[in-house]
Amino acid sequence: NLIPIAPGDQVQSVIKVRNLKDETYVNSRYILMCTVQGIIKKTPLDAYINPRTNGIQAIKINEGDRLLTVKLTKGDNHVIIALRSGRAIHFHERDVRSMGRVSTGVRGITLAGPEDRVVGMVTVYKPDIELLVVAEKGVGKRSAVADYRITKRGGKGVKTLNITEKTGALAAIEAVTDADELLIINTSGIAIRIAVSTLRVMGRNTQGVRLIRLNEGDAITSIAKLTENL
Repeated sequence: NLIPIAPGDQVQSVIKVRNLKDETYVNSRYILMCTVQGIIKKTPLDAYINPRTNGIQAIKINEGDRLLTVKLTKGDNHVIIALRSGRAIHFHERDVRSMGRVSTGVRGITLAGPEDRVVGMVTVYKPDIELLVVAEKGVGKRSAVADYRITKRGGKGVKTLNITEKTGALAAIEAVTDADELLIINTSGIAIRIAVSTLRVMGRNTQGVRLIRLNEGDAITSIAKLTENL
């Protein structure tokens, strides 16, 4: 066991940091968190540099919600949050004020309904990068982040994929470049590796293409980006 965790709890994210003893580095970085209910929270990295052996509270979670993903930022990133219903919102990190550790956060995106939830959040330094979205039944597409107009946080977002019975719900999003590769993981435990360069860039309003063919009853559960500098 690397860390003690309470029964029923689980590790949700692992953040790689360069040097927690470098004050310049620590004081210029933030931890950005997002929950499945669309709550986002930004806290300075220096609030986490002296954790106790049994851990410290990182975010206050509302009943019925749970932490989904965590990113390390410089405070001036672009943020894209995507929903299971196929919508995504693009806003600037400056719209999220910095808070202390023991706080809930603010609304990052509004869900489409009671069955909707956040499936992923990506942060990028500039909008001239690409966003890959993948649906449960193997359909996906690669589009420019610039295709997603910048709005204020808390809105409903714009359509990122036309969700149909053929596509299934949106499963994952990732910021990518031609140099990256993807590992697509299915609920059956199968992992498939593909090069991002083999996927052409498409407009945001397009339906997407089939990335992989799945067996009956199988579905995509997540994707992982493989990069040379990982």
